[in-house]
Amino acid sequence: MHKLLIIDDEAPMRRLMRINLEDRYKIVETGDPELALEAALQSKPNAILLDLRMPNYSGFELCRTFKSITTTQLIPIIIVTGEAGANTKSYCDELGATAYFEKPIDFEALRDRLAKVLEAAHPERRSEVRISLRVMVNLRGTDIYRKPFEELCATENVSRSTFFCGCKSPLEKGSEVAVSLVSGGKKFLGMARVVRCEDRSTPNTRYAFRFVQNDVNWILQ
Repeated sequence: MHKLLIIDDEAPMRRLMRINLEDRYKIVETGDPELALEAALQSKPNAILLDLRMPNYSGFELCRTFKSITTTQLIPIIIVTGEAGANTKSYCDELGATAYFEKPIDFEALRDRLAKVLEAAHPERRSEVRISLRVMVNLRGTDIYRKPFEELCATENVSRSTFFCGCKSPLEKGSEVAVSLVSGGKKFLGMARVVRCEDRSTPNTRYAFRFVQNDVNWILQ
């Protein structure tokens, strides 16, 4: 069973989230943001549900801290807050948050998002042989701002069902893109999901993709 760490200074909200989520997840919680990092390091959660407005340490500061520490930087962080606004959501995206929910919580949507995030967060299968190979691929989809993009990228390594490359368009973990092989024209390969992203602070963030719908032969098939 996946483990969730809930960080919210309001006890009724923590209780409400526990009631709605504990049938599917093991719940660890804290109402003290000063103890949040310790709780994350000890419990090793699969995802963190984080409030923004808390005493002493804000959710913004905690998100930045989690994303700056090697042990916690790959844990998906889902913001659950009473603070509305596009600017707040955009700032959370920049800090590396995976998703953003406003209170009152739509728990059906939250459970659905959690399921997709945790599925996408599974480590790449090490049983697959990966090789360092530069292949030009065309990626097409929607970025974290819900804007359509199309970009030509070069892979750094590939396996039977994955590839790793840099991309200028900001993408959300769990999102899907259409992938075409670029060699003497475009050849559609299928849909691939973002399973990992590294260092959003750079202009060309590096992403790990896994094919979820692979219609034609890929490099190592």
